[in-house]
Amino acid sequence: MAKEKTQYTCNECGGSSPKWLGKCPHCNAWNTLIESVAESSAPAKNRFASLAKTAAVTALADIEASDVERTPTGHDELDRVLGGGIVEGGVVLIGGDPGIGKSTLLLQALDALQRRWEAAPGNAGQRGGTLSDAGPPQGAKAPSGGSGPRAAGQRGGTLYVTGEESGAQVALRARRLGLDGSRVNVLAEIQLEKILATLDAHRPSVAVIDSIQTVYSEQLTSAPGSVAQVRECAAHLTRAAKASGTAIVLVGHVTKEGALAGPRVLEHMVDTVLYFEGDTHSSFRLIRAIKNRFGAVNEIGVFAMTEKGLKGVSNPSAIFLSQHSEPVPGSCVMVTLEGTRPMLVEIQALVDTGGPSPRRLSVGLDRDRLAMLLAVLHRHAGVACMDQDVFVNAVGGVRITEPAADLAVMLAITSSLRGKPLPKGFLAFGEVGLAGEVRPAPRGQERLKEAAKLGFSVAVVPKANMPKKNDKAFEGLTVHGVERIEEAMELARSL
Repeated sequence: MAKEKTQYTCNECGGSSPKWLGKCPHCNAWNTLIESVAESSAPAKNRFASLAKTAAVTALADIEASDVERTPTGHDELDRVLGGGIVEGGVVLIGGDPGIGKSTLLLQALDALQRRWEAAPGNAGQRGGTLSDAGPPQGAKAPSGGSGPRAAGQRGGTLYVTGEESGAQVALRARRLGLDGSRVNVLAEIQLEKILATLDAHRPSVAVIDSIQTVYSEQLTSAPGSVAQVRECAAHLTRAAKASGTAIVLVGHVTKEGALAGPRVLEHMVDTVLYFEGDTHSSFRLIRAIKNRFGAVNEIGVFAMTEKGLKGVSNPSAIFLSQHSEPVPGSCVMVTLEGTRPMLVEIQALVDTGGPSPRRLSVGLDRDRLAMLLAVLHRHAGVACMDQDVFVNAVGGVRITEPAADLAVMLAITSSLRGKPLPKGFLAFGEVGLAGEVRPAPRGQERLKEAAKLGFSVAVVPKANMPKKNDKAFEGLTVHGVERIEEAMELARSL
């Protein structure tokens, strides 16, 4: 096949050049020319074909909407983040720090999917199209036993494409994980054209590309991992997934700042974006959904790293709560909402005598918001920390981005400053405004039900989040509603 021509396009003005230049000849911007494949004039080779099937213009009311079918991965926490399971033809991008467990989790999920597919009626004896077998030509009937590629139009089995390891290294990891006798198909390849040919010939139900930064296309001269290679390879794989119905999972590298490496268009192109979070020195891992066209965003899954791989944690609140024998100053429990899951997290604060330039440090919380809360605490509650170092931490390595943590942070700071612990079984949540008002948190009833279920006895919440009277779901939990931060501070001192 003849190699397609390439051109260099400016990210700033969109101008093109036949060769790379340090400065764009159109807008004079430096280092903005990115290599891409030149558009072909032949309709059959149009690279900019739509990823979805072309259809006639139809009124929205006349389109029949149907729920997408999902295939469970065998890991409840991963299914929760995905919105219920793998979607046919969906493209998932998962990123995270090196060694955090991306390949481990995906290999475990593929093994569970492969075993489930082989155990399904009608697939007895089939192996999902072993890649070492040549098999019959496409469209021909597969031989009995199903060890070769399936007939045209039939999909099934799994495929693990590794570009960073050899097949022997993947097999060694599977042995460490206890996946004895795994029939997951493995292909060690980084050339895009060969990967696409394999996907077309064997038509797996689910395929993992580990990683997208190692894949390259012969149509481009740039090195694997460059912006042009990542964009073009991801576009071709996405188009292949939509056309064939194969669900594709792309593993992505991250930069030093923790963002996914490569062009931003990579995240726009796929259906779901997942981030692996957590400290590599800790045994717990979090998977957060940043984008999901088939489910809720900001949903999280919690895993524990064991000798046999990643295991789901059914009760994550136990991870984020420290087990104190007696209440200690500077500790306050709050209920945060991650997607559809309420979780109890302990907020710890340490206030100590500072120098002429006191420090403000927060781990798991927004540092700028901490400075704002200290100002509100001083102005409206009379609690001054201007000459104190203030350190705030969310236990367990979880990141809290919602403002419902404001009230718990302020109560923890006040408790540490005065050296008096909050009562045992105490929790609080609510957003605090600059005027000192305590605003309601979304889905407050679900937060209180989670706290009551775990045995908490006292809660300070916004008045708008007060539960209805005689609600048996809150038995054993005394709820106090407040409208201003002064009321919350006075109430905490009186308990």
